[in-house]
Amino acid sequence: MICCSLMSFRLTRSKVVSLFKCKETVSLVLPLLGIRNIVTKSLDLGEKLEFRPSRVAVVAKTTRYEFEQQRYRCAGLSEEDLKQLLAMKGSNYSGLLERHNIHTRNVAYIVDTLRKEGIEVRLVKRREYDVETVRWADAIISAGGDGTMLLAASKVLDRSKPVVGVNTDPERSEGHLCLPVQSVHCFPKALKKLQCGKFRWQWRSRIRIYLEGPGISLTPVDLHEEQLSLDQHSKAHGSSKSYAESEDASGLHLLPVRALNEVFIGESLASRASYYEISVDNGPWEKQKSSGLNVCTGTGSKAWSYNINKLAFQAVEDVLNIAKKQGNLDLQVDRELIEKVTNEYNDSLLFGPEEPRTFFSVREPIVNRVFSGSRQRGFTTR
Repeated sequence: MICCSLMSFRLTRSKVVSLFKCKETVSLVLPLLGIRNIVTKSLDLGEKLEFRPSRVAVVAKTTRYEFEQQRYRCAGLSEEDLKQLLAMKGSNYSGLLERHNIHTRNVAYIVDTLRKEGIEVRLVKRREYDVETVRWADAIISAGGDGTMLLAASKVLDRSKPVVGVNTDPERSEGHLCLPVQSVHCFPKALKKLQCGKFRWQWRSRIRIYLEGPGISLTPVDLHEEQLSLDQHSKAHGSSKSYAESEDASGLHLLPVRALNEVFIGESLASRASYYEISVDNGPWEKQKSSGLNVCTGTGSKAWSYNINKLAFQAVEDVLNIAKKQGNLDLQVDRELIEKVTNEYNDSLLFGPEEPRTFFSVREPIVNRVFSGSRQRGFTTR
């Protein structure tokens, strides 16, 4: 478990961004909670495998084309105006429209396949995806890439409710958390395999987020993967809510989202340093100043956290050469050794998605006589 006491801070959760305006001090507690994900390889562990939902919510991603439309809708731009504006920004209007159409066709294919099997389907865009939709559905299918999968999983509070990812544009999206690439093109066959039990469950740990302190806003704000500004978000979705509103009730507040990849704690203005106190696994508190704190699950250990902490080949080569020189070592620093050391260190940053622990990383710590940096990264199990 990681606890943070945050001074004059905004908390930002990765992917689905939640803003919490803090007037004074806020405590953050990050315990774990699981979720079921489907992978396609069958594994006989004596468990009866079954995927026969009667109601499915399909969560469709917002394509870049739709995003740009929403972004400039409030300005009253025509389609031709949008085309010219995108050209001025160096974006290819035709390319964006083509990818949008591919995604839209694949989503329609998924929905039609489900309905032909007698399954009741509710198709929602990410801005329409809410607690009521999750409660209504027996299973959730994310139609998009990994970002859509993370969003879909974030609002599923019932650990027994399955979440299935289908990559609707595999040529442009990796889809690590989704079914195999071919599934979108032969979805009826993939669905039949699921119904016949030819799959296995993949349990993935998630992070629950508790906040305590005055000036907390408990309503998450979805700013999309590419982030609309708060003003653009309000105008695009007709929201009249003031995001400066806060709740001053005492005690711990559990946020209505779960983080499948990671939680990022940092200033909303990237150029500002973050000032906080941190305690890991009930250890001593330590004052730190940095560019923010990343806390990831095993699922997220291959993503942002990995790129924060991984060592480059060149850095390892330089360190080995310095060690050889300073220690008068009879060491042959060749490419094979450098690759072995680099790979072994980087592999140590990864852990299984089902493991009940997290990995924290302090980004660009500032260390001086006031602020310490003794705990810059590591695993936590409580």
